[in-house]
Amino acid sequence: MFHPQGPTFWELARQCLSSTERGYDLLAPKFDFTPFRTPDFILNAMAQCLGEARSIDAALDICTGTGAAIPILRPLCRRRVVGIDFSRGMLEVARRRFSDEPDQAAVELVCGDVLQMDFREEFDLAVTAGSLGHILPQDEPLFVERIAAALRPGGRFVFVTAELPPWWTRRAILSRAFNAAMLVRNAIWRPPFIMYYLTFLLPQAQRLLEQHGFDVNVRDDLFNGPFRPLRAVVATKRE
Repeated sequence: MFHPQGPTFWELARQCLSSTERGYDLLAPKFDFTPFRTPDFILNAMAQCLGEARSIDAALDICTGTGAAIPILRPLCRRRVVGIDFSRGMLEVARRRFSDEPDQAAVELVCGDVLQMDFREEFDLAVTAGSLGHILPQDEPLFVERIAAALRPGGRFVFVTAELPPWWTRRAILSRAFNAAMLVRNAIWRPPFIMYYLTFLLPQAQRLLEQHGFDVNVRDDLFNGPFRPLRAVVATKRE
């Protein structure tokens, strides 16, 4: 399951018994050697929805972590890519990966809570990859509101999600079992660790985005085989 350079079972257990922020600080040095990093095939599929090289001024990577999505964003931007995350440990790994380079957009890494972002119409594009399970259902409206505020009119929010799988499928059973384990863990142990599956799914996510001023296009043609249920969502902020 893990790369030889990845975390041990006991390191993962320590992470799980920490807060979400502290857990990712602990995991950061080995995060890219775990299955939790968004796979390149998902990032490459997202890239097909983003546009041509140097076609926009600025992009925002929400919950950037170690910066897995920055390589698909940087070529698009003429000016800058901003990654925001609340884990200083993850951002420190990202800082070592991305330096100033001639003729490339600047990479800025910001430590902050995505639910409290105060960007105001600064970006042409926002993406998030592998982070939606950290947003509790009751916080999803605020999450979308903060993204809408950060985007310029006509700006796009791009992410990958799916529809709720039938309850008898392996994915549904495993996801619900994991969620149940996390609910029990958070009920008996503090501080909580927020990570759940089957979150921000279609069609509810589409309705929420539309309520916050987005036109939504769902692409179902980017994934094959066992990943066929995945959907790339391109939500464009209305002018």
